[in-house]
Amino acid sequence: MIQTREDLIEYMRCDQIALHCEALKRPRWGRDEIWRFERLLRKLEFYSNNKYNLLHKLYYILYKYRFHKISVRLGFSIPIHVFDKGLSIAHYGSIVVNHKAKIGENCRIQENVTIGSTGGSDMAPQIGDNVFIASGARILGNISLGNDIAVGANAVVTKSFKENHITIAGVPAKKISDHGSVGFVSPKL
Repeated sequence: MIQTREDLIEYMRCDQIALHCEALKRPRWGRDEIWRFERLLRKLEFYSNNKYNLLHKLYYILYKYRFHKISVRLGFSIPIHVFDKGLSIAHYGSIVVNHKAKIGENCRIQENVTIGSTGGSDMAPQIGDNVFIASGARILGNISLGNDIAVGANAVVTKSFKENHITIAGVPAKKISDHGSVGFVSPKL
């Protein structure tokens, strides 16, 4: 959780590394929309935790408005305080994440992914560190995934996989290899 300015800088630096934008100081206009989205996400998280004075409250309102606009434009429904540092969104497209989900550090997520609850329950997935979630994956219900897991394209994950360093895929998802997320997530984090 981003509490201090140092936390904010660290989260934004890790996101920048995960997106392979280390050589740039700021997002380029018209080219780095996902990085711009992630920067707004982190700033909104910071100001939602630090609404101590009028100026911080005004920044919170400004960033909430800008965050909503870019979320709609990119097709993302990602609430604040869900992803830990090192988030890497690969492409524009529909990404829906439940506000009660918790995803660890260094997560790479593709387009058309859903991470949410099922059957009227408000419990959402808890996902570990260094996880790769491929295109079209659905991770649903009160489940947990370990660290270094790769979720295959169009997988439907409805049960927990606590084992680390595995690849899961299929409908319903099952373990298919011991390869894990190596090669899919940033090795620099």
